[in-house]
Amino acid sequence: MVSKDGKVEFSTKFFYGIGSVAYGVKNNGFDYFLFFFYAQVVGLPVQYVSVGILIVFICDAISDPLVGHISDNWHSRLGRRHPFMYAAAVPVAFSYFLLWNPPQGLGHGTLLAYFIVLAVCVRTFITFYEIPSSSLVSELTDDYDQRTSILSFRYFFGWTGGLAIAVLAYTVFFVPTDEYPIGQFNLDGYYVYGIVAAIIMFVTIMTSAIGTHRHIPNLRKPPPKRPFNFKQTAGEVVETLSNRNIRILFLSAVVMYIGAGVTTNLNLYFNTFFWGFTALQIGIITIGNFASAGLALGLAPYLTRRRDKRSVAIGTWIFAIIFLPVPILLRLVGFFPENGSPFLLPIMMIHSIIDVGVIIMASILVASMVADVVEESERATGRRSEGLFFAVRSFAYKVVHGLGAVGAAMIIGIIGLETGATPEEVSPETVRNLGIVFVPVWLGFYLTAIYILSYYSITRKSHGENVNELSSRPQPTLNKD
Repeated sequence: MVSKDGKVEFSTKFFYGIGSVAYGVKNNGFDYFLFFFYAQVVGLPVQYVSVGILIVFICDAISDPLVGHISDNWHSRLGRRHPFMYAAAVPVAFSYFLLWNPPQGLGHGTLLAYFIVLAVCVRTFITFYEIPSSSLVSELTDDYDQRTSILSFRYFFGWTGGLAIAVLAYTVFFVPTDEYPIGQFNLDGYYVYGIVAAIIMFVTIMTSAIGTHRHIPNLRKPPPKRPFNFKQTAGEVVETLSNRNIRILFLSAVVMYIGAGVTTNLNLYFNTFFWGFTALQIGIITIGNFASAGLALGLAPYLTRRRDKRSVAIGTWIFAIIFLPVPILLRLVGFFPENGSPFLLPIMMIHSIIDVGVIIMASILVASMVADVVEESERATGRRSEGLFFAVRSFAYKVVHGLGAVGAAMIIGIIGLETGATPEEVSPETVRNLGIVFVPVWLGFYLTAIYILSYYSITRKSHGENVNELSSRPQPTLNKD
């Protein structure tokens, strides 16, 4: 918890952060592997996969505000958050394993149904962990800078967890064989990936829940129990979400996550077809992103020591969106190493380290901005709604990230890349068109999101005023149950 000098102890940051490894593993799999796996490896038509992902995200999104609101008001001896964290561990791990191991011989319709059901299970169960767990940041401290520091640990572990399983996949699981000369098409590798990923998710969720368990008596107390009244509850949720700054963060996230969905679903396509990398080479690039996570862990708290989070977040996003497409644009104009060049891999590795590091840092700052809305809203409504606010951001991701999959499928359809095609079967013109179509679409989404984010108005000064005003109010702060 917060010590006398305002610092949050390292062990608290560590255990709060390590649970996001499970979320990082899930995100990495859904964002980078799932579309490619079901379309190019299993053989489900790309249109089926994109629509399936959209359905999954929409179904899953319903659980976010529900879990957020329920956990904000939950009464138990384990507090508001931990019952959900403990309950999620086994079902999320088991369903994630099954997702990557569909039965063989299924028709397209049956396979699509299997895919949707298992994917919805995974995402719903992880919601029961992630929303209550991430909400703890606003309960562990109300300090403007410490929240950024704590969230830096969460994003560090989330990204390193996702990166670790990705490196294992590319370098150990997706190995070339006589049957699968290109490793990322190795069906057996995904079976092993599912087992290892499921174990990691279970262990890290339980580690985080147990590690933060000792803080339960000092966390925020839920409001008094009362008979459920749908109209009253709905009215309170609407009042809470009418906060101007949370609406700005929500709208910005909606636009940004569509662009992110296009990017992540096409990432393996770019690495495989545009850059011609093998699974091992992709793994080497991914290893470099561990440095990205470390870079963000140190820089995010440092850059906001004397600056407002909004200005730093906008600056880092602008740098990221300009920097990311540079190699693609240089390749399109013929001023970049050709595929197979010994210079291509190290250049792309350095580019990835910088770009991913900046993106992680910007994401940390935006999450910290969400945490700061809690006190502003409590000052206006009298209610603490950490779970609901973090659910709003997750809700935006899930509702529209599926649209990113649809956008990726549309781009693949426009350029004429066929389902199941391998690199040697795709024409150079098709590969070139992948870059030509992608860049302007991606830039359009991210520039719009940054413009919306610029209207966020909570500053270091206004946050301090909110905290000071709330501290003068008589209210219960400890959960003694």
